[in-house]
Amino acid sequence: MNKKILSILGLIILIVLSKLFISSTYLKTSDKLHQQYFNKQYGIYSVVHPNNLGFANEYCPTTSNEIFERVDKELLKNIYWQSNTLLYFKRSNKYFPIIEKILETNNIPNDFKYLALIESGLENVFSPSGAAGFWQIMRGTGKEYGLEVNYAIDERFNLEKSTQVACDYLNKAYKEFGSWTLAAASYNMGISGLKRKIKSQGTNNYYNLHLSSETSRYVFRILVVKEILENPQNYGFVFRQDDLYTYPEVDLIKIDSTIADLNKFAQSHEINYKILKHFNPWLRVSSLPDKSRRKYVLKIPKNKESLVFEDFESDNIN
Repeated sequence: MNKKILSILGLIILIVLSKLFISSTYLKTSDKLHQQYFNKQYGIYSVVHPNNLGFANEYCPTTSNEIFERVDKELLKNIYWQSNTLLYFKRSNKYFPIIEKILETNNIPNDFKYLALIESGLENVFSPSGAAGFWQIMRGTGKEYGLEVNYAIDERFNLEKSTQVACDYLNKAYKEFGSWTLAAASYNMGISGLKRKIKSQGTNNYYNLHLSSETSRYVFRILVVKEILENPQNYGFVFRQDDLYTYPEVDLIKIDSTIADLNKFAQSHEINYKILKHFNPWLRVSSLPDKSRRKYVLKIPKNKESLVFEDFESDNIN
């Protein structure tokens, strides 16, 4: 074996022994070193509170220590559940423009779009109590306000119609209470339930009322989500416009008769069943029964090429 190879082997052995020595030294004092590295590289910060927190131009008394704690709780929960709040930013860019137009038409303050956000995260979900859609409308409430809710059609999942129902409810609540903050609170606990609390406690200020744990958090959740989404840079959220979701252009197809097979209907419009249900989540089964000749509007995306993909060649599909 020549001298060059021996010198290379010696260098390798020296490096290995050095690493073993360093590792051994680190292991002997690992707790101390680990704590030092952790403290140097990682930090969880408390939040600087905004001074002008409010909802629908109604002031939130954040100078109160008790109110400060309730705001602080919601700020910390939303700031440090980063993945969930980042999805709020992404989905709101997609759906808020639709909601905002309907709120404006009904003279509802724009801040109520954040109520829909905290209710559902802007997802078409069912709650354990049976509330459904972006606005989490109960079955009975939906029917009371004119929505069709049955095995085949559930218009609580129709964004435009459910937003209109929310507006009708909120206008009724505002007429009752004279306060948008109380109208928002009543969306959680009901108008009659809130009226009883106001009467029994002798105050009509939301921030004075002793309410259930859910309703006592409710307005604070809206306030905080509004604050974070309107001031992302203050709370560490960094994203590009291209990172946000957008709502694609759609054609509106008017229907006034039964569609026996929605799959075939979708194919006739050059999309598939999945895409049809995605854009029309209020369709709950594979048909659209319409014996009474009611008028429905189905959304069909214009840019089909980006949503429907080529099938693999197979003899097993048919």
